[in-house]
Amino acid sequence: MYLIAFPLLLIPFALYNMVLFILNMPLSDTVFSIPLAADRRLPVTTGDAIVMLGMLLIYLEVIKAARLGSKGVMDHLLALILFAVMACELALVPQAATPTLLLLTVLAFVDVITGISIGRRARRHETEYGAMDH
Repeated sequence: MYLIAFPLLLIPFALYNMVLFILNMPLSDTVFSIPLAADRRLPVTTGDAIVMLGMLLIYLEVIKAARLGSKGVMDHLLALILFAVMACELALVPQAATPTLLLLTVLAFVDVITGISIGRRARRHETEYGAMDH
């Protein structure tokens, strides 16, 4: 249970900021390419890779929210704070206004509303059927 109350989307957000501000790398650099049919390749950029990581981590966040139910209040609060920080950086930092951060911010919003939805459902379930010991 060491992942409780740690917003996993902080990982791609931190990577994004390190790439953009510390390493000063363009997000459009190709990291790797995926082979396709007919000798074609699909290039995956740094920004794409960061968003893909975020998409994989949002799955884990949903699993955390479903397992914790209404008990993960701190997890939901931290997810909301992370979403607010991402949205503020997107709106207020000109260099950070990229499609990559926009997509990470959308993922953070999905994390927040998913946590709220699952938490409400869990509380309603506990109210209707009584709290079950697991």
